[in-house]
Amino acid sequence: MEGDGYCGGFFQRCKPYIAMISLQFGFAGMNIITKVSLNRGMSHYVLVVYRHAFATAAIAPFALVLERKVRPKITFLMFMQIFVLGLLGPVIDQNLYYAGLKFTSPTYSCAISNMLPAMTFVMAAIFRMEKVDIRKLRCQAKVIGTIVTVAGAMLMTLYKGQVISFLGSQYMHHPRNYVPENTTGSGEKDWFKGSILLIIATLAWASFFILQAVTLRKYPAQLSLTALVCALGTLQSIAVTFVMEHRPSVWTIGWDMNLLAAAYAGIISSGITYYVQGIVMQKKGPVFVTAFSPLMMIIVAIMGAFILAEKIYLGGVTGAVLIVMGLYAVLWGKYKENKEKEAEITIEVMKCCSENGRLETVVEDAETNNDIEMQKGEEASRELRVAIVVPKV
Repeated sequence: MEGDGYCGGFFQRCKPYIAMISLQFGFAGMNIITKVSLNRGMSHYVLVVYRHAFATAAIAPFALVLERKVRPKITFLMFMQIFVLGLLGPVIDQNLYYAGLKFTSPTYSCAISNMLPAMTFVMAAIFRMEKVDIRKLRCQAKVIGTIVTVAGAMLMTLYKGQVISFLGSQYMHHPRNYVPENTTGSGEKDWFKGSILLIIATLAWASFFILQAVTLRKYPAQLSLTALVCALGTLQSIAVTFVMEHRPSVWTIGWDMNLLAAAYAGIISSGITYYVQGIVMQKKGPVFVTAFSPLMMIIVAIMGAFILAEKIYLGGVTGAVLIVMGLYAVLWGKYKENKEKEAEITIEVMKCCSENGRLETVVEDAETNNDIEMQKGEEASRELRVAIVVPKV
């Protein structure tokens, strides 16, 4: 029985890690499939619409059934927060990310996305959700890690260098109609433009995490929140697509890679991801959720090199290493901060317990004195009742 309890407790502690690692594999597959679909001519505006329509259809029934009793009422302020979440995540982040992915490569896009924890830390500090005391080592690590992360992203944006080939990747078979990224002068300009779009998309994603953490405090129904964000994001994306795309043919989708990309990205990378991230964020915080992004970059780099004949450049590798170093400097500082908070809570609990022990003694003495006084009071009341008894006539 003790072994079963230990195994159960160990599994409970491992569940957040298992969930986040699984999400990284899901993200990696989404990047590869989406890259192929975009290179075959699918509009990324239309892809965002279909993606979140699939996500809404997949999540909404579960939200209606499972959270019908715990779903809080939506106030106007809450609706505006959900509306902005739909604008930040599905519309701004996804459209700019897909545009940047189209101009660059899956591995490069994932590497730029590793700026997310540093951006989240900066925004949390600006909005006073994160305390920064530069005299402490953990805060210095977070600040330096943020600077190193930004430097790595700038290096990846401004410098490419020579091509690094994986052994045997040139002998792999690649999907039909897949065209590797351009290496001409126009391709260089597209690479720079794609880098800027990816950085802005990551900033919007960091803003989404900050606002999601705030919203979950007053609206703890994760499934319902996910469904609402995806539904509003779908409507907003439709409006953006009508403005940006004037050809009716862009909405055409068949039983091909485009449909697979939309369904996969919607169900896995939007619906399930938003829900799982919300649950883990409530337990571990937003920084923990973003800590596993380097794993996605490694998975995508291997898959991209062997499946898509993706070219990996020296500047990209160097910048990615800097980003990962900065990322884990930020995470180390956050880990130390959490340890300090746990130690402070433990000390406070011990103080409270010791104070409560003294208070219990005082309470016991007081109760004894009260019992004695109550006994005296009862005797006095009996004497009083005897004194005022009037004989019946």
